[in-house]
Amino acid sequence: MGRLSASAVKAATRPGRLGDGDGLYLVVKPSGTKSWMVRVQKSGTRRDFGLGSASKVSLAIARERAREIRTWVELGLDPLFERRKAQGIPTFREATAKVLAQHRSTWRNEKHEQQWIRTLEAYAFPHIGNVQVNEITGPMIRNVLAEIWLVKPETARRVRQRIGTVLDWAYASGYRDSEAPMRAISKGLPRQPKKEGHYAAMPFADVPKFIPRLRERESYSRLALEFAILTAARSGEVRHAVFDEFDLEAKLWTIPPERMKANREHVVPLCERAVRIVERCAELRIRDLPLVFPGQRLRKPMSDMTLTKLLREMKETCTVHGFRSAFRDWVSEETSHQGEVAEAALAHAVKDKTEAAYRRGNLLEKRRALMADWADYLRTGK
Repeated sequence: MGRLSASAVKAATRPGRLGDGDGLYLVVKPSGTKSWMVRVQKSGTRRDFGLGSASKVSLAIARERAREIRTWVELGLDPLFERRKAQGIPTFREATAKVLAQHRSTWRNEKHEQQWIRTLEAYAFPHIGNVQVNEITGPMIRNVLAEIWLVKPETARRVRQRIGTVLDWAYASGYRDSEAPMRAISKGLPRQPKKEGHYAAMPFADVPKFIPRLRERESYSRLALEFAILTAARSGEVRHAVFDEFDLEAKLWTIPPERMKANREHVVPLCERAVRIVERCAELRIRDLPLVFPGQRLRKPMSDMTLTKLLREMKETCTVHGFRSAFRDWVSEETSHQGEVAEAALAHAVKDKTEAAYRRGNLLEKRRALMADWADYLRTGK
């Protein structure tokens, strides 16, 4: 028989804990709210488990829940996991929705979330979407990946990472009693073919000859591509640029953190031609449209495929991103500019913590000189 009574629970007002016996406590907070807690100790380890608010959970139910938890501990079971099971274990599809909801505030844009959803809908959900997360095994995951592991290697790696993220959440939330064996799964798959190089790049010596061809006609896509080449910026940074980011008098373009890969503000010095491109887009601007390089739907930025299509129409096999590689190669092979200045111009994160500690400035003036030299090279080929 416990030491507490229903009337004692109702009358308790002094902050502190009132013991009922066998580790069950009524916890009274200074605010006056009351809740139940059970303390369980096994093999020298002590754990406390909340049992709910005393306004909703009666003394009799609290005793029953406390006995249940003590039994689980004695049997070597994890009470948190067992309680999760009692509440209903989500399917992989349901767990994915919860993970997306929790991560949404940390992602830079909606595109990343859509990529998550599309890849899992296409490759994971048909196999394990309706399987409860505690029942998903290594062989199941391997079967999901095996179909695309060699034919779509990059996509397969992303699917593997995203499945692992969902199952890690399930384990941390008590829905699985073990982590997913992702490392073992990868070892059980064949070696993927090595990808030669990174992004197809135009040799830097050919870029000055490409620019006049780009200017033969005028369109938003051609202006955007030339602007990307002049600034060595990423395609997404250019395509989503808005007029408020530019100070044309100071010849600066300030990209906010949420649009940068490293999630840090990036200031880009602009050469004369880059300034002229923004001014030309302002002349073509329709009403109060904020985008510098709008897509076919004026309120939406142009897609990455628009620039790729332009390159293919011009019979070029390189990628937009590859012009950043051309810029970096030119700096290394044709100039005396320091490598750290080029890396800063490309907004690359500094991996070495010691080096990063000594590089707190953004090297703006050095980058201004570098980008002016790059513009001269594109104009003259020298």
